[in-house]
Amino acid sequence: MTPPLSLPDGFDERTVFRTLFAAYPDGLLLVDAQGLIVLANPTAASLLGYRVDELIGTSVDALVPDAIRPRHASYRNAYAHAPRARPMGTQMELVAKRRDGSEVMVEIALSPLQDHGLPFVVAAIRDIGAYPRVKQALQRARYSEYLARLGRLAVDARDPKLLLQQVPAIAAEALEVEMAVVFVLEASGLELRVAGGVGLIADEALGATIANRSDTPLGFVLAQGRPVVVEDFRSEQRFTVPPGYLEAGLVSALAVPLSDRGRVIGALKVRSRRARRFDDDEQRFLESLANLLGTCLQRAQTEEALNHAQRLESVGQLTGGIAHDFNNLLTVIQGNLQVLEERPALAEDSVGQQLVGAAMRASRRGAELTGKLLAFSRRQVLLPCAVDVHSLLHPLTDILRRTLDQRIRITVEVAPDCPMALADAGQLEAALLNIAINARDAMLDGGTLHFSAAAAGALPDALRQELGEGRFVCIAVADTGTGMSDAVKERAFEPFFTTKEAGRGTGLGLSTVYGFVKQSQGAVGLDSTPGQGTTISLYLPVAQGAQAGLPEADAAGNAVPAGLKVLVVEDDAEVRAVARHFLHGLGCVLSVCASAEQALQLLTPQADFDLLLTDIALGAGMRGTELARIAQQRRPGLAILLMSGFSSELLDADRESPADWELLPKPYSRSELAQAMARALGQGR
Repeated sequence: MTPPLSLPDGFDERTVFRTLFAAYPDGLLLVDAQGLIVLANPTAASLLGYRVDELIGTSVDALVPDAIRPRHASYRNAYAHAPRARPMGTQMELVAKRRDGSEVMVEIALSPLQDHGLPFVVAAIRDIGAYPRVKQALQRARYSEYLARLGRLAVDARDPKLLLQQVPAIAAEALEVEMAVVFVLEASGLELRVAGGVGLIADEALGATIANRSDTPLGFVLAQGRPVVVEDFRSEQRFTVPPGYLEAGLVSALAVPLSDRGRVIGALKVRSRRARRFDDDEQRFLESLANLLGTCLQRAQTEEALNHAQRLESVGQLTGGIAHDFNNLLTVIQGNLQVLEERPALAEDSVGQQLVGAAMRASRRGAELTGKLLAFSRRQVLLPCAVDVHSLLHPLTDILRRTLDQRIRITVEVAPDCPMALADAGQLEAALLNIAINARDAMLDGGTLHFSAAAAGALPDALRQELGEGRFVCIAVADTGTGMSDAVKERAFEPFFTTKEAGRGTGLGLSTVYGFVKQSQGAVGLDSTPGQGTTISLYLPVAQGAQAGLPEADAAGNAVPAGLKVLVVEDDAEVRAVARHFLHGLGCVLSVCASAEQALQLLTPQADFDLLLTDIALGAGMRGTELARIAQQRRPGLAILLMSGFSSELLDADRESPADWELLPKPYSRSELAQAMARALGQGR
């Protein structure tokens, strides 16, 4: 028997237990067999937005969101027939409905009292929205959405001045601070110009210049060449604090350098009237924002220099400069979003799901728009598969009906015996979208847009000479628009050529289509008459004896054996973290290195790695392709998977590397990584 409690005079067990119930830090509800609340403590009432007396007699079903209430009632009935203890943290996080209709993420522990002769269950409720890890995950998702917003703006905007004006607003809104400024170093290097800002103080009007000296806050940042955190200007000793800072009430600050091709060209700075305002996550976000802005400014300069370029190879120089950093950034954004999306804490959080979903869609669009620039220079990595044209066209035209001018009638005609085309399904869809958008702009008063597909019959001599022998699928898009003159038709596929007014088009649409089809071993036909409309025909090879391309995420995931020993080599720390998350999720055993030289130290005769996953560009040291050759010499059975954000690097590797090496373009998802690993392991065997 349990000995009786020894209590001070004047206290009995009833008093102690009621006091304990009321003072307990978790919310406590005593619930009867019918699901009615018999007792509630103040913590539960505060968490759920009720008074204690209002909770008494309320059904626990009223505390469950409407969407899952029937499921909860069924679970409660089943639990009543077989009550059992459920400790905190043994089930996925849940969502409770507060009195005002808002929702809060919680964990719930259940303790049945039937074994103690009481017909009740004690439910302990804990608010997990305040958990540091959940707060951090949601904050990072929020930061990723702001980065995606800048990525979208960067791809769409043609004027770098607009970016310089928008970035401070994005930084201030994301970090919830009063002031943010972009400073750009003048050509002389002696002054910094205020290029954009919000909450500017008196001496920092837009366009004003500030001396670049190491004893000033900005000069110190540029001299350091790395992020600088100021916890409190009032006690700062590293540089002289301008009186205007203190007069404006500024207390803390975070500044990161703005770089272009390794050269510091300015700084992005945020400031607050609170002390010690900025942490590591905020520093990483501001660095990512500055890196993306620097890349975009670099792109704008390169575009201006190439305004008169006439060759596709010139465009390759433009796109290659931004692809690596931008695709690495997108890998980090998409990877962390996917990890966050799969966390149980987000399963019932509708707001968190919306934030993550919006950020994921924006980051995917950033990747697609980068791909457009690569497409017309024929430097993209294509993943051809058998494409069911019927299954591709009908969903695509459904989307166009909802998004194009309602005065445009869209029709589809696919021959019953139309064979499958051998092409990259995503790039083919993008090409058809480009054609449709051009057609829309040619039919300002409405018209008809007709998609058709069939096996190509007898081809004109010019096309047959271009395509050679073989069977082809013809996918045609015809409009009833203004048509093209002969002079326009001759230049229709040139990059940057457009007949649209300034700001309405980039001249990349048909160039992208042409580059994709030619790289797919196909050809493009153009038939247009002024006043009568235009027909663009894509001739793509017929897929020989292949099944339609379908998502392989599940199959690929299953094809990666549990316990696979993987050596990962990646010089970008955040991309390494994404790869580590993905590979752990696939059940792999990892060794992770930041350089080829570190990896070689692990590739001893006793090493038993199954697969080498390495970036091609590994900083100033040995390249990933060279590492892979040495690794296979030491371990002939080792499977090789190369990855890169540079499409040109992957194309070079594809031409120069052994056939059993697999290639993975960045950004990649976990399923894409799993598919590539499965292919690499299959090749190796």
